[in-house]
Parts: sequence; C-alpha cells; structure tokens
Amino acid sequence: MPLNDLPDEARAVASLHVTAEEPADEPGHRPPTVPGARHRPGGAPAPTTNVGTDRMKVVGEGFMWLTAWSLRLIVVAAALWLLWWVLQMVWFGVLPILLALIVATMLAPVVALGRRLGLPAALSTILTLLLSFGLVVGVFAGLVPSISSQSREIFDQATEGVGQVRQWISGPPLNLDNAQVDEYLNTAISWLQGRSGEAAGALASGLGAVGSALVTLGLMVVLLFFFLKDGPKFLPWLRRTTGRTVGRHLTEALTRMWTTLGGFIRTQAIVSAVDAVLIGIGLLVLQVPLALTLAVLTFIGGFIPIVGAVIAGGIAVLVALVTQGLTAALWVLGIVLAVQQIEGNVLQPMLQGRSMQMHPGIVLLAVAGGSTLFGIIGAFLAVPFAATFVVALRYLSEQVDLRSGDVGVDDIPFTTPEGYVAGAQAQYAAALAREEAQAPASVQDAVPQQQRPSLLAWLVGRH
Repeated sequence: MPLNDLPDEARAVASLHVTAEEPADEPGHRPPTVPGARHRPGGAPAPTTNVGTDRMKVVGEGFMWLTAWSLRLIVVAAALWLLWWVLQMVWFGVLPILLALIVATMLAPVVALGRRLGLPAALSTILTLLLSFGLVVGVFAGLVPSISSQSREIFDQATEGVGQVRQWISGPPLNLDNAQVDEYLNTAISWLQGRSGEAAGALASGLGAVGSALVTLGLMVVLLFFFLKDGPKFLPWLRRTTGRTVGRHLTEALTRMWTTLGGFIRTQAIVSAVDAVLIGIGLLVLQVPLALTLAVLTFIGGFIPIVGAVIAGGIAVLVALVTQGLTAALWVLGIVLAVQQIEGNVLQPMLQGRSMQMHPGIVLLAVAGGSTLFGIIGAFLAVPFAATFVVALRYLSEQVDLRSGDVGVDDIPFTTPEGYVAGAQAQYAAALAREEAQAPASVQDAVPQQQRPSLLAWLVGRH
C-alpha cells in the first residue's frame, strides 16, 4: 500500500520505521542512538583520544598476562612445598649426602694429587681419609689433657667469682643479707628440682640425638669414600642419562657449583685457621686457661659466618672474665674484635673473588633460617647452600641474556666445553627467532599460521 494512502498517524509511524532501518550512506554517519528519534544525527562522531588499539583490548591482554603468571607462581609454590615436605621425610638420608659433599670438596684435591702420583683411585682415597681422620683425632687428643687439668682451676675460680657476686649483692645498693640470698638460691634449687623430670627427658633425647649423630657420621664416611673414589665418573654418567642438551647445561652448572663450594669451604678453613691462631696467641699471652681449646672452638665456629665467630669470641671473653677478671676480659674482647676486623676487611676480600661475595644481610638471613629449621647443622649448611644457589641463579641469568641477545658466548666465562656448546646453541636459537620475527610480512604470511591455543595451554606457556 503506498505510503501516501495511509492515515496521518500511520504514515508518521511508517516513515519513522523506514528512517530508523534505512542504511547509512554517508561516511561517519551513525543510526539514531535514542529510540523514537525522528531525524538522523548530523555530522561526524565526537573525537576520541583512543586512536590506536582499543584500550579494553590492551587491558584484557594485561589481565591475561597477570592470570598466566599468577597460575605459574601458584604451581611453583606448590612444587616447592611438595619438595620441602619430601625433604623433611627423607632428611635423615639427605643430611649425610650433604655433609659428605662438603667434606669431599676439601679432600678432593688431595685425592687428585695421589692419582697424579700414580696411585689407584681407591688407595688414594683410603690414604686421604686415614690422614684426615688421624689429624682430627690428634688435635682432640692433644686438647684432652689441657681440658682435664684446667677445668678444675676454672671451676674453683668460678666458685670464687660467685662468692664475690654474693659480697657485691650484700652491699649497696641492693643490701641483701645472706639469709635472703640463701632463700633465693633455695627457691632456684627447688625450681630446678621440680624440672628434674624434664631434664631427664632432655637427657634421654640428647642420648638419642648422639646415637643418630653417630649413624649419620658413619653414613657420611661411607658416602665420602665413594664420592672421592668415583666422583670423576659422575658427570659422564649424567650426560648419558639426561641427553645432550640437558646434560651440557647440568655439566656446566654443577661444575660451577662444585668449584664455588670447594673454594668457599677452603677459604673459610684458611680464614678460620688464621682467626684461631691469632686469638689463640692472644689468649696464651694473657694466660687465659683453655687457650688452645678456645682456639679450636674459634676455628670450628668460623665455618658459621658472623654467628659462629661471635659465639666463639663470647665464650673466650666469658672464660677470661671468670678466671682473670674484668681487665683480662676487656683485653680478650679487644683481640677478638681486632681479629674479626682483619678477617672482614683483609682476609675475606683477598682470598675470595668477587663472584663469592654475598651481602651480609643474605648471610644473616641464611644462617638464621637454617638454624631455625635444622638447628646447628642448619646454620652450618646455610651459607654453602646459599653460595651454590647464587651460582645457579647466575647461570640462569646468563642463559636469559643469551636468549635475549644482550650478550654473546664470548662474553661469558664458561667453565666446561659442554657449557660453551650449550651457550652457542642458545645464542643460535635466539638469533634465528629474531630473524623470523623481523622477516617481511610477505614471508610471514607464507608461513602456515598455528591454531590459536586454548586458554589452559596459554596459561601454562604452551603458545
């Protein structure tokens, strides 16, 4: 029916319907945005500052990136928690391995020297272990007479010191008489007697710990023998087992860790020996009892950086205070502080390279965490573990630099030929990827496009 033959109201509605559905022929024209509008809006749309990629598309890609990395962090955290749980379950078997590896780094050069002299691997290892065991037993056997002869003297002088403390308490400003002091002492003794059951349980636990320590020591000695005897065969076996690519990376990374760990332990031994000699000489000059024993304790404490030196020095000052008085204790304190300054400012920078340096805050956190989780043995293992972990991170950082093209294989001091080959392969793969990314559009169009990955595949990085 023609539009002109319709009534006025119907003709108005029909004209509105046709106008709303009529296609826009003019460039930049938009249909009415308000229902019931009778006329098309005139002019172009209002200008906008978003003239490039749509903003919400960029925001969406950012959220996708955040989601992907959040999921990856959750997976890594779960894997670390599972590894920690397994480590706690098998710690009794892992501890001898770690101790044997640390001791092996110190004795491996001696075994290698025996092999260069023509000795079989087993004989060279046995002679090295016997020599080391004899040295340790000889040191402790030499300390036993001085400990047994001077311990009575220290006890008598400590008793005298307690008497002096009682006299000081009875005078001003406390003015406590002997009856009150005895009452306080009796209260303390009663409290200790009430805890006798706990003390007995602690003693039994201590005896169990001693038995466990003896078993751990035995396992460590057996593992140490095999590590020293068959150590050079480990990396070839690892390369055969894991394959060429992974084997080359593991060879380079583990060789660096072994070198770093051995250098760290030997350096700590030298530094601790120098500290023990200097402090021991000072204690002998001041005629402090158990000077040699305190020197050996200083040497052992040196393997726990910062914390060990403080504890060993504090014990030396305490013995001097009890036996020689306040003046001698101040002299010992001055000697300990002077030796530690020489260690921190001269010995450590001279004996350890820059690659071995770690910030004192990292050392303190490592020692605190290790001691909290595993006690004294954890404090001893914390810094070697942190040193090897830093080496692993440094190697991963070098691989990232090779992949990004920031450095080349000639800029990295590789330790093994396998590491150089792995680095060259990484550099070649990175260069090839950059060439494909910079190829002309016509070449990229000729390459078949891969199917868009699923969301889960994109989240886990399979794209």
